[in-house]
Amino acid sequence: MHANQIIFFTAPFIINEAAAGFAPVLVAAVRGDAEALGAPEASLVCESEPCPPQLRNLRVLLVDDEPDARDLLVAELSRCGAIVQAAASAPEALRLLGEWRPDVLISDVGMPEMDGYTLIRAVRQLPAAQGGRTPAIALTAYANNQDRARAFLSGFQAHLAKPIEPGELFAVLASVSGRTEFTPG
Repeated sequence: MHANQIIFFTAPFIINEAAAGFAPVLVAAVRGDAEALGAPEASLVCESEPCPPQLRNLRVLLVDDEPDARDLLVAELSRCGAIVQAAASAPEALRLLGEWRPDVLISDVGMPEMDGYTLIRAVRQLPAAQGGRTPAIALTAYANNQDRARAFLSGFQAHLAKPIEPGELFAVLASVSGRTEFTPG
């Protein structure tokens, strides 16, 4: 392992040799439907990324029914200075949204009881002052064109496929929150 890698032992894990000559990447895996098929769903590639300043004090509401995936994302975002509230379900997220105003909502799509698509449609029905215009990112293992289109049409501004690369997540968070830096060159 290299010094720039973070290892999370809160979930089952696998080592994945990305390519010959490259350092192994530790992938924290979460239990889910894929596990029943013998292939655990990877939620976050845990290669430590430098924290962009745009995440400092960014208020994030994270919704994921899988505790290991939720804990991994909370840890990575908190490491970068984001202020994170986590919900284990869509109804809990709606309750939190009534009490706390995030800058960005991140939601898993595949959840029982109320999925992420239903959650974002409920959020979009709220007045802007109650969080109805909160930028939102869909997280999902489903990554084909139809899944992306469904996420956008449901009200998400971005769609990230699992496993999530921290650098990509950080860039998307900065973008949807309007905290991007542009330096004319």
